[in-house]
Amino acid sequence: MTRARTHIRYDVADGVACLVLNNPPLNVIDLPMMEELAAALAEIEACSDVTVIAISGEGGSFSAGVDVAAHTPDRVSIMLGSFHSVVRLLVASKKVTIASVHGNCLGGGAELAMVCDIVYSSSGARWGFPEIKLGCYPPVACTALAALVGQKRASEMILTGRNISGDEAAAIGLATRAMPESELCDAIKTCCRDLTHLSSAALSLTKKAIYAWDSIHFDKGLARAEKIYMEELIQTADANEGVRAFMEKREAKWIGK
Repeated sequence: MTRARTHIRYDVADGVACLVLNNPPLNVIDLPMMEELAAALAEIEACSDVTVIAISGEGGSFSAGVDVAAHTPDRVSIMLGSFHSVVRLLVASKKVTIASVHGNCLGGGAELAMVCDIVYSSSGARWGFPEIKLGCYPPVACTALAALVGQKRASEMILTGRNISGDEAAAIGLATRAMPESELCDAIKTCCRDLTHLSSAALSLTKKAIYAWDSIHFDKGLARAEKIYMEELIQTADANEGVRAFMEKREAKWIGK
């Protein structure tokens, strides 16, 4: 059965919930999409016949990230809370989560993918965390990226905003595997089929065991990153300048305050 929303759609069949980000052209994650994602994930979590959640993006991208317009001081608190609610639902899910990445996978889009259990990426996908170029930082990546790729690689990606390919994402551990985009769909289908032939109870408890240590640090780390973001970062002139400059399509003028 296919459930259509405005910014997402998902289909449940044979133990797999296929959830598609559908906000063309770049599948930007705006507040309506966050609300729809949270509702869909809660609904899927309650389905006892679903073993796997497979997340992908419609069109030419997975997602170019969270809506920059939502980073203004009057909206950022709602945006951050809403997006992190989605991330926490994915992290806490008892289902096996799989991300299928192609095209742009940036900022919040990359954060959404990186918290999934399994990530298959096209070789030519563009991964990155460009928030620093707005005078901001990605709280989820600040919290969890080092555990995936190591402290030095995480620091480089977050502090420079450098983009990497799907091949490099797989090489450093940000993605599980990289492959030609033409092979991505079949690889996801094969993985989903293999997982649905296993015990959903065993998979759920195995996930709980795998993440038992990390989950403690993730909860505390994300709460700390949120606090710094809201109480310190968003109060700076540079953070506000970075967002304004992006919206006005001009180079930001940093003052270091």
